Amino acid sequence: MSDFRKGSGLAPNAPPAALTPGANLRVTLSRSLILMKPVTWFAPAWAFLCGAVASGGLAWGVEPLGRLAIGLFMAGPILTGMSQVVNDYCDREVDALNEPHRLIPSGQVSLRHVYILTALLTALGTVIAIFLGGQVALFVGLGLVCALAYSLKPLRAKRNGWYGNALVAISYEGLAWMAGHVAFGVLTYQSFVIAMLYSLGAHGIMTVNDFKSMKGDAKMGIRSIPVQYGKVTAARMVVTIMGIAQMGVIALLFWWGHTIAGSVVALLLALQSIPNVRFIRDPEHNEVFFNATAIMLFVWGMLAAAIGIAG
Repeated sequence: MSDFRKGSGLAPNAPPAALTPGANLRVTLSRSLILMKPVTWFAPAWAFLCGAVASGGLAWGVEPLGRLAIGLFMAGPILTGMSQVVNDYCDREVDALNEPHRLIPSGQVSLRHVYILTALLTALGTVIAIFLGGQVALFVGLGLVCALAYSLKPLRAKRNGWYGNALVAISYEGLAWMAGHVAFGVLTYQSFVIAMLYSLGAHGIMTVNDFKSMKGDAKMGIRSIPVQYGKVTAARMVVTIMGIAQMGVIALLFWWGHTIAGSVVALLLALQSIPNVRFIRDPEHNEVFFNATAIMLFVWGMLAAAIGIAG
């Protein structure tokens, strides 16, 4: 990261408008929130919740629910928000070409702002992780490594859909699930395997976000799954990967004797068939529909599996 005093180097900064201290603070907080992308917070927070449920140690009460709330806050707004800020920072030169209106390339947010926000979120997330326990801190640390490897050069794994999506999937689903589990109990073999299978399914989900940016990705040399294989083949890969992961979960739940949970996940998988067909026919224009149906059914299956192995 370059020196704070150099500015973004991407667009001339407009003369600052005269704002009161209160108004300036509101603008700063608002732009920080935009950089942190609240829409991305759900997946890791939900995985943390599922891991906590799978542990069998989550109970009704002020202390366990307070501990859960702190963990959700850490997994969602703090750590996921931090990873989004880092990703926008690393994409600033690409965004200057494709989306110059965004906060960093447009100069609305200085690099100094980005550095301070990243440092604050990282420090807060680390403190919370340590408070929740050493094992939670371990999984959080691994997640931070994945986030940096995804965005930062020279690795910048996001340049290839297979590697980049894998890092996001394992950190957003698997590591978040396991962090939630160890926050309330000892990690079990069953919980670990289920977390890994849902990480595999999340690899497919990550690809859904790449259809809308195919042209820009191809131009900038980012080899997302849709860029590599085309829309239709990539869409088929999405539903296939998600399906294989869930079938693995279903088989294991039945094998372990969790028949009710296995049946629920099987039903939720069957219900995905309609949105799956619609998505394959036109992935670019059915992305929102697919997110609201198939992916929502997928995440409810995560909770059903967690409840099953907790019992």
